[in-house]
Amino acid sequence: MRTLDDLDVKGRRVLVRADLNVPLDGETITDDGRIRASVPTIKALAGSGAKVVVCAHLGRPKGKADPKYSLRPVAARLGELLGQDVAFAADVVGDSARSTVESLQDGQVALLENLRYEPGEESKDDAARGAFAEKLAGLAELYVGDGFGAVHRKHASVYDVPKLLPHAAGGLVVAEVEVLKKLTEEPERPYVVVLGGAKVSDKLGVIANLLTKVDRLLIGGGMAYTFLKAQGYEVGRSLLQEDQLDQVRGFLDEAARRGVELVLPVDVLAAVTFAADAEHEAVEATAIPADREGLDIGPRTRELFAAKLADAKTVFWNGPMGVFEFDAFSGGTRAVAEALIASDAFTVVGGGDSAAAVRKLELPEDGFSHISTGGGASLEYLEGKTLPGLAALEE
Repeated sequence: MRTLDDLDVKGRRVLVRADLNVPLDGETITDDGRIRASVPTIKALAGSGAKVVVCAHLGRPKGKADPKYSLRPVAARLGELLGQDVAFAADVVGDSARSTVESLQDGQVALLENLRYEPGEESKDDAARGAFAEKLAGLAELYVGDGFGAVHRKHASVYDVPKLLPHAAGGLVVAEVEVLKKLTEEPERPYVVVLGGAKVSDKLGVIANLLTKVDRLLIGGGMAYTFLKAQGYEVGRSLLQEDQLDQVRGFLDEAARRGVELVLPVDVLAAVTFAADAEHEAVEATAIPADREGLDIGPRTRELFAAKLADAKTVFWNGPMGVFEFDAFSGGTRAVAEALIASDAFTVVGGGDSAAAVRKLELPEDGFSHISTGGGASLEYLEGKTLPGLAALEE
């Protein structure tokens, strides 16, 4: 992939596809991690005299303008982080976008409105997507792909636009790919992966592929209850995907056949209801009461998982161990994160809820070797899939 060093950007309009899909409470950004991660590339381009035109998506407005998903608050925060004003275009490829871009001077930055306001951005129809891509590409002379969290999507701004303009990968994408190559090409061993989150079905492909590569696989979060049920244990009212039981039994057999140590919780915090203040107690993972649901791994499992991480040389973690948004059920996620921080291993946090948990729990981000900005993109890369956005940048 070409990098910023391969582009002559001075005095030229550069379209930067960033990932600014941050959580909002009204117009208040509750986690600006993705904006901060986008700053170095934007700052480097502006500092080299480019006229920087940033485009990104937010939420799922489904091809229609919706004030709830406006990037206007993001423009304000980006300006604060850059230390300069960011002009905001009230549309994506309309009159406002064109006039905003035309008014840019060398070193200035503009942000277009939410890409997903335009139906062509996510269209499955190549012609519709291509027509929108031509309008977007028409705003600039060069393209920089820096939205790693979107590179697994075959969307116009990610896949089609780089085919229309001289292009390069931004610093964020370059760094993410370097890290993922470390995880897939000769990782230092023992190589341990920790998977959590709600659903096994979200991670079928990555589990299947990881079983051919890792030494140890730790399973927590809501997906652990489907594994426990597959072994014949009672899981009460815990999150369960009945339709995945046969698939999970296959994973258990494959792990045993390959000599991969697959570690499940030995105890869980079982609550009477799904609530922040729910009455709960630690129970054996193999005997969860029928009227309770597991909302976090228990204290013995936290110790077990920490011990299984202690000798690791490479660790990838994706997915919380429990309902970390509730303080009472955040201890398992904190324990795994702290074990990674204490480790001498090359440690990668796989974006999404895992990265959000690190920030919510106020853990030091520099305690990890890398925190990815793209949960889904990271998983699909580890699954061995071709990511459309990376393929386009490599052409």
